[in-house]
Amino acid sequence: MKMKTNSNSYTIIYSAILVLIVAFLLAFVFQALKPMQDANVQLDQQKQILFALNQDRNMSNEEAVELWKKIIVADDIIDANGKVVKAGKQGGVDAGFKLNSKDAKEGKLALFRCKVNGEDKYVIPVYGNGLWGPINGFIAINGDKKTVFGAYFNHESETAGLGAEIKDNKAWQDLFKGKHLFSGNDTKKIALSVEKKVEDPSTQVDAVTGATLTSNGVTEMFHADKGGLQPYVKFLNSK
Repeated sequence: MKMKTNSNSYTIIYSAILVLIVAFLLAFVFQALKPMQDANVQLDQQKQILFALNQDRNMSNEEAVELWKKIIVADDIIDANGKVVKAGKQGGVDAGFKLNSKDAKEGKLALFRCKVNGEDKYVIPVYGNGLWGPINGFIAINGDKKTVFGAYFNHESETAGLGAEIKDNKAWQDLFKGKHLFSGNDTKKIALSVEKKVEDPSTQVDAVTGATLTSNGVTEMFHADKGGLQPYVKFLNSK
């Protein structure tokens, strides 16, 4: 029996079939593009870490990949005692590199061991909250484990021109170079901070003008017991 094309049942069946076809095509395109999207996300994170290590921010994608292989000695996973629980490898992206903020808050700590111009450096990821949403960053530490070599910060939704300065203003990020992680002989508590009024230039950086809450979020990110620099204290005090 031939279905009437002007009937309600025909319209419903036709629409259902069309929806299924479109859904299938969208799923196919998503799966086809996912490897490319994942590769872009990975490359972006690699560049952020390299930027924290004071590498050229105008580098090409190809240069970033080669630098990563050369500079990153290992992407380890350590515990709160500073012990390696999973060793990474040269130019690795399969151990510490795969960790995120949730892992950090569960005590799984990523640690990037690096060599820059023959000198040991360590990069630590940090996670926190700004005014409008999550912020994160990478702090590169000198071989002495006491001073900052470089820094890079990122955000998802901070106010353009204000809170967004933590990502977009390289000059502000450069203020972290040479800052001390600890104050005096107290090596049990991270002292590095962002302040509206700097009183200790050895550990403090000027806050971003007009972005007090975002700046406070950066400080809290350093001091947080979960997701910050504080969980790395035992590693930073190790020989």
